[in-house]
Amino acid sequence: MSVHEALAHIPALRRYARLLTGDASRADDLVQDTLERACVKWSLWQPGSALRSWLLTLMHNLYLNQRRDWRHDDGHAPLDERDEPAHEPMAQAGQRLDLQQALAQLSPALREVLLLVTVEEYTYAETAQMLGIPIGTVMSRLHRAREQLRGLFDDPAARPAAPLHLVKR
Repeated sequence: MSVHEALAHIPALRRYARLLTGDASRADDLVQDTLERACVKWSLWQPGSALRSWLLTLMHNLYLNQRRDWRHDDGHAPLDERDEPAHEPMAQAGQRLDLQQALAQLSPALREVLLLVTVEEYTYAETAQMLGIPIGTVMSRLHRAREQLRGLFDDPAARPAAPLHLVKR
């Protein structure tokens, strides 16, 4: 891997990390940890295979390890499961539910599959390989994730006050 090859994948890594963590600072840390791990584990990458998939798999595993470590280190929930800090400007706004908030309500397993298939546009087989799960599990989790999101946005009480805007990448 050359530096230039890895640099080309940073936007995709940042996007996926941001969606996983829900926090720009933690996402940047996760991307940095992923790139550091890639440098250390470089001999495990198979030249000719998809570098982006390998990097996203490393990121996925690091994220799961960090979540597990947060629960065991101090007995507290990870930051994304705590109440938002009081200094958050949107905390006082009545518009709390947007797509990112809805994604945060999904379990990590459902959210990961949804993001890899719909945002990163991986096939079911590629997603299954990255996450180390059967294709049927990918399909099941994707269906459940979509249904849960649909339920959140169909519920008038949970509907966002402002319409959602699609962002092109």
